[in-house]
Amino acid sequence: MFQWLIHIIIDALVLLAAANMMSKVELKGFKTAILVALIIGVLSFLLSWLLTGILNVATLGIFYFLGLGFVTRVIAYAIIIEIADKFSKDFKTVGFLPSLWLAILLAIVGGIVDAILF
Repeated sequence: MFQWLIHIIIDALVLLAAANMMSKVELKGFKTAILVALIIGVLSFLLSWLLTGILNVATLGIFYFLGLGFVTRVIAYAIIIEIADKFSKDFKTVGFLPSLWLAILLAIVGGIVDAILF
């Protein structure tokens, strides 16, 4: 539970920083960032396995067999960010590419946090 809360707070900070750096990402403050991070966390828990499986089947497992399974996971995470965009009126991504960049940033920072803290 503690690890999940740390990730929510850090994801919210990453979302805020990315929104300030990326013109095609709109976020209305820290409270919204926490809410969006919670939405992304719950959707990721519920849907990431399904989306990753679908993407593995759609690509005939090429990324998985080449040891590049993280590519399908990042794309699945970008899709989850797009879905989170629809749940919050105070968070918008214009196009799929900003969601993909957000997914990459969240994955990198999450990996670093896991390596350092857990």
